[in-house]
Amino acid sequence: MRFALFFALLLAALSFMACGQSFTDPRDGQAYKIVQIGNVTWFAQNLNYETDGSTCPEGDSRNCEKYGRLYTWEVAQNVCPEGWLLPDSLDFAKLVEQAGGPSQAGDALKATDGWFKKGNGSDAFGFKAIPAGYRGAVYEGEGGAYDGIGGYAYFWSATETLDGLAYYLFLDFSSKAAGLNAFGKGDFRSVRCIKKP
Repeated sequence: MRFALFFALLLAALSFMACGQSFTDPRDGQAYKIVQIGNVTWFAQNLNYETDGSTCPEGDSRNCEKYGRLYTWEVAQNVCPEGWLLPDSLDFAKLVEQAGGPSQAGDALKATDGWFKKGNGSDAFGFKAIPAGYRGAVYEGEGGAYDGIGGYAYFWSATETLDGLAYYLFLDFSSKAAGLNAFGKGDFRSVRCIKKP
């Protein structure tokens, strides 16, 4: 009798732990793996919520399933589900430090497959960064070229620069490094959400 009760409690605990490693977006029912790094809970997948101001990598809907969607900076500000938000540049700076510092964090954060020319990472923290590339800004119906799929990952932050650009975390297939760069807000880039404190 005691063994049966212990076994039932163990199964319940294991089920709870498994459920605690994912989050289901109530807006569209998509489930995302999540990971705790330091004291922050991160999506371990790129957001794939369809909305105006978003697109699939390379303009191909099949790529959304693998890479998530790309968003303009303005849309990225409010695209995370309730209870989650877009990380700011400080959140990304802390993540880079926890993952070994700017010269090594790329390796620790990149997924173990999917990157060009042996550019895969160790995924030491379960962040599973994948190279969705980006889309350039669209002005008056012109531009908007896609680039970088398979080679580069760009994750928007909520932080603006003094000259009106926006910061993003950048990872490269040819380097173990990771760093914050800034670019125009009209570009379409990936989003990782963090749990609100």
